[in-house]
Amino acid sequence: MNGIEKITQRIEADAQAEIDRILNKAKAEAAQITARYQAQADTEAAELAARNEKAAAEREERLVSVAQMEARKVQLAAKQEMVEKTYVRALEKLCAMPDEQYVTVLAGLLVQASSSGREEAIFSAGDRERVGKAAVAKANETSGKKLVLSEETRPIQGGFILKDRNVEVNCTFDTLVRLQKAETAGAVAKKLFPEG
Repeated sequence: MNGIEKITQRIEADAQAEIDRILNKAKAEAAQITARYQAQADTEAAELAARNEKAAAEREERLVSVAQMEARKVQLAAKQEMVEKTYVRALEKLCAMPDEQYVTVLAGLLVQASSSGREEAIFSAGDRERVGKAAVAKANETSGKKLVLSEETRPIQGGFILKDRNVEVNCTFDTLVRLQKAETAGAVAKKLFPEG
């Protein structure tokens, strides 16, 4: 091997060593860059997963809260309906009292509602025929008032309207029950639903 070939081989060997060194350095840098970006990608993926998990938990919590609120609204509506039915049932029972008891209740109400003692009592057509005369007579007998049974009738469910010229006192059962409802609905609800 002559001198030129040796020099050429050495140059080639040096060049190959330099190429290998540069390639190894580039591979090492590429591995570092890849590792750095992989770590960054893993971190971002973990953060995104955590955010998604948190968002999903918050959404689930909101949905549960909305569902609970809707359930409470439905429950409240059912309770209100039951309270309302209680007052409807009370009105039905008032109107369905036996005649003797009904006359006594009406007479007591007539005495309480009368201020001048000379008013006329207006009943429904059915109540006027069935108990009107007896209720007015009993009220007058127990109180010394001079109430009269009106010839006029009104479309009322029970009770009466007491009229003194242009002034009327509404003692219909639906009005009395409605007034009582405003005062007693809370107590009735507690009685019907003691747990809450």
